[in-house]
Amino acid sequence: MNFYEAFIEMWTQQFMLRGIIVTGVAAAVCAVLSCWLVLIGWSLLGDALSHAILPGIVVSYLLGTPFAIGALVAALLVVGLIGAVRGRGRVKEDTAIGVVFTTMFASGLVLISLFPSHIDLHHILFGDMLGITRADMWQVLILSPLALVLLLYKKRDLVLYAFDKTHAHAIGISTSWLATLLLVALSLTVVVAMQAVGAILIVALVITPGATARLLTNRFNAMLWIAPLLSVSCVVLGAYISYWFDTASGATVVLLEGVLFLIVWLVDLLRQQRLQRYHGAQSAAPGPDPEPQQVAS
Repeated sequence: MNFYEAFIEMWTQQFMLRGIIVTGVAAAVCAVLSCWLVLIGWSLLGDALSHAILPGIVVSYLLGTPFAIGALVAALLVVGLIGAVRGRGRVKEDTAIGVVFTTMFASGLVLISLFPSHIDLHHILFGDMLGITRADMWQVLILSPLALVLLLYKKRDLVLYAFDKTHAHAIGISTSWLATLLLVALSLTVVVAMQAVGAILIVALVITPGATARLLTNRFNAMLWIAPLLSVSCVVLGAYISYWFDTASGATVVLLEGVLFLIVWLVDLLRQQRLQRYHGAQSAAPGPDPEPQQVAS
């Protein structure tokens, strides 16, 4: 089999094509959102939310309903609880996230232990990119545009909120409403990505692309294009590696994104060091001799 036949073979498999499309769409949406999360500093919130929706997924499995419904309900519940705890008393945001996250995740594990024969824990935690069904595909294709619409609807205000919350509040923008909007969009993207990579690996899709794009450009609009482009490229390459080497598909995609981030980070680090040496040499270089001043008589 030559290279061309090996390249084409994977695209003739319906399950592979469906997995690449669904995971690519999910990765693109997560990458767009990750640009805001990285700038605002909400990276760990994506991790917390991806774990906290576990009880909603378990309940959906037990009731026989699509687990995307249960995951979305649980995600919105988590968003509401975090906002309620954060907005009352002296509890800080990171504390509220930690309390709600651990409580919800623990309740999901308790449900799994009570009904072990009904729950595929491996599928919930790690997903199955190559085992995505047609129903899963439609769920992703419906929820993904909703998340993008939420982000693009208030794009200008969200960018201002990400860079300067104080100024956004001063000019009359409701920062609390924008925070809620971002949390709802995050809930939708977490549910979308759950289909492909599972609860454990979602955090990589909502952090790594934005962090990588941030190292490549200082312009936010460019980040919104670079992040999904890199993420989708990792999905396609990861699908090939998973297909030919029989590796875990979701983990392979996440590993590629991590390796890409490491490469970009190292290149950026070397570039910064080279610039520092250049500016240091420029400042140390002797300047031109001053012209002799004439003494007035």
